[in-house]
Amino acid sequence: MIEATLWHPVAAVQDIAQAPWAARLLERDIVLWRDADGRLQAFADQCPHRGARLSLGRVHGGRLECPYHGWQFAANGQCVHVPALPHFTPPATHCARHYEVREAHGLAWVRLEAGDAPLPAFAAEDDAHLRKLLCGPYDVAASAPRIVENFLDMSHFGFVHEGWLGAREAAAIEDYRVERTPTGLRATGCKAWQPQSNLHSTAPAQVEYEYEVTGPYAAVLTKVPEAGTTAVQGWRESIALYICPLAQEASRVWFRLAVADFDAPDEKLRAFQHTIFTQDQPVLESQRPGRLPLDLRAELHTAADKASSAYRRYLQASGITFGVC
Repeated sequence: MIEATLWHPVAAVQDIAQAPWAARLLERDIVLWRDADGRLQAFADQCPHRGARLSLGRVHGGRLECPYHGWQFAANGQCVHVPALPHFTPPATHCARHYEVREAHGLAWVRLEAGDAPLPAFAAEDDAHLRKLLCGPYDVAASAPRIVENFLDMSHFGFVHEGWLGAREAAAIEDYRVERTPTGLRATGCKAWQPQSNLHSTAPAQVEYEYEVTGPYAAVLTKVPEAGTTAVQGWRESIALYICPLAQEASRVWFRLAVADFDAPDEKLRAFQHTIFTQDQPVLESQRPGRLPLDLRAELHTAADKASSAYRRYLQASGITFGVC
């Protein structure tokens, strides 16, 4: 399965401290923990001895300890201590399954199988003029591709986000450009009239968007409103969408915000994004089928949908099977 060779976000880094942290990815249970050097480790959340969840155990002496019989595992997954046999040296076969893990964009990323795909990029992460923070997680009863497609879609603004990102009487979508990229696609020249395009809006504005799919389950948008329509001079923002595919029709979602605002409290910035996504969530969870159809004949399309149609073609060409039909 190609999805197992990709990097996926599974938890916020700030949540993983001294205790083991349970996570789920592609219908597999995972435990995250920090070794004696503070390095993040990721194991299958199943003790190889009697199958207990390692996430119910503890980290002791820089080792992960099983809650059932106290077996202790080193950072590489090797069992190094069996309390019932204190003089026993566990062989190499006595080991927990170990996964690759990285920290980036405030998240812990796990790859279940070896691969060469990079982490989804977020250029704004390195922009010192933009403040970064996480929003989420949101557990959504929808497939990861359905959520990405919604993120790329502007023609729902006037209905799902009426009074915020759009208005029914201004729902027309001007033509825009879509091109393939090594990681997916880029849509440019996207414009939308918005009553309140961001937290600091002082007037309705024509807002220009750029979208980029940075991986099968990740995307970034940048948006710049008309000058003079925000309380913050030179306002701009980038928002990255990162999705952990928990199951075929269940996802955990984070947004990485990068905004030209170093003064507003974190919770005020998160509140705007929370409002927008919780407007999307019930609609996403209502869609049938729950998985995204890759056959373009399965649902109807118009010119306003060309970014989402291109996304479906990209998934099909990439061999993605999880969360699609």
